[in-house]
Amino acid sequence: MAALFRPSSAAAVTVLLTCLPAGREDPSAGVHLTVADVASLVLAVVAGAVLLAIRGAARLPARALVLAPVAGAVSIAALASSDTLASAPGYVRYVQVFVLIPLAVLVTVRDRADAVIVGGALVGAASVQGLVGCVQALTGTGASYAGERVRAVGTFGALDVMGMAAVVSYGAIILLAVGLTLRGGRRAAALAGAALLGVPLALSLSRGTWLALLCAALVVLFLHSRVLAARVVLAGATAAIVLAFGVGTGEDVLGRRMASVTSAVSQPDQSLSDRYSLWHTAVGMWQEHPLTGVGPRRFAQLRDTYAPIELSSGSDTDDPVNGFQRQPLLSPHNMYLLTLSEQGLLGLVALGVFLGAMGWWALRGASLVAAGLMTWQIIDFAYGDIGGSPTLVMSVMLGLVLALVARPGIVAAPGAGPVAAGRTR
Repeated sequence: MAALFRPSSAAAVTVLLTCLPAGREDPSAGVHLTVADVASLVLAVVAGAVLLAIRGAARLPARALVLAPVAGAVSIAALASSDTLASAPGYVRYVQVFVLIPLAVLVTVRDRADAVIVGGALVGAASVQGLVGCVQALTGTGASYAGERVRAVGTFGALDVMGMAAVVSYGAIILLAVGLTLRGGRRAAALAGAALLGVPLALSLSRGTWLALLCAALVVLFLHSRVLAARVVLAGATAAIVLAFGVGTGEDVLGRRMASVTSAVSQPDQSLSDRYSLWHTAVGMWQEHPLTGVGPRRFAQLRDTYAPIELSSGSDTDDPVNGFQRQPLLSPHNMYLLTLSEQGLLGLVALGVFLGAMGWWALRGASLVAAGLMTWQIIDFAYGDIGGSPTLVMSVMLGLVLALVARPGIVAAPGAGPVAAGRTR
């Protein structure tokens, strides 16, 4: 019962509340406040109270300073924007996601029990989303793909089609890292849980997520045991060859989606073609505003000024809740290019320092969970960006990673102990 009153419970509640169904949404309605957003504000207040109780920021780990360049760069970009009023909501959101919530989680996650609470919430949210996604795919009540409502999207709906895949990936990585450091029945249960989460990930039809999770899993396995990693790579390569040349990828939805991974460059489908056009648009914005960008949340406003003629007017989405909608393409679907276009080189360097430092600390500190999560997120940002409730889950995840790398004493947090504790050679 004592865990229920820990400050870290506020972070756990924020994660779990993102699982509430969003209901019918209008993509053109602009910013709207969710229950999870309110919970994140409560988390910030709780963290502030904790800081006051321990006599302020002097008790924060030195590595918390990695958040400072992010806050500074987006502030400069907002002030330099030619439309400061339009940039204000984007500025607030960016600071919330990349500074305030990670800092609040760092403040509230102070020991093993806190890390277990937050990590457990991430796994719990992944389980809920994965279960809902499987039901959607099996009953034809998910998002539309190739004319069929078979794409698993969890409670996030078709308007946030990659949200479920991201949350489920976090849970799978945590369970994999935990399983490798445990023994006996607990090890088997954790690894089985990670494997089961692979089912909704496959049904999400998210090609980028598959690749990111594969890389994250290999990093975790390599840190744990190079021998085991080599065996897994060999087994995986053998299975891929058998699937590709033995039984083929098949004519089903999943098979066609897997086959499209290899043609992403040579023969991109419409979604990839639009994404490449959006990347070109982001680069064009940056070239005219190289240092500070066009301003937070102004990519959508200026998109048509810089977009090539082949860019589609929008993306068609369809699910039982929202029905058929033409969703405008309001971001480049690449966090690095979105930051470059809206915050210029200052913003991109700040984001790179933040992510790079956290990834390096995770690898150097041999934190399996932190290394796996950061590997996934760094790769994910190459084909996705922030938006919607899943972004709050990502923000809490970043805070958990920051806590694990900034306080190495949390050795018994899921997967956070020294690699030697679970390494085999």
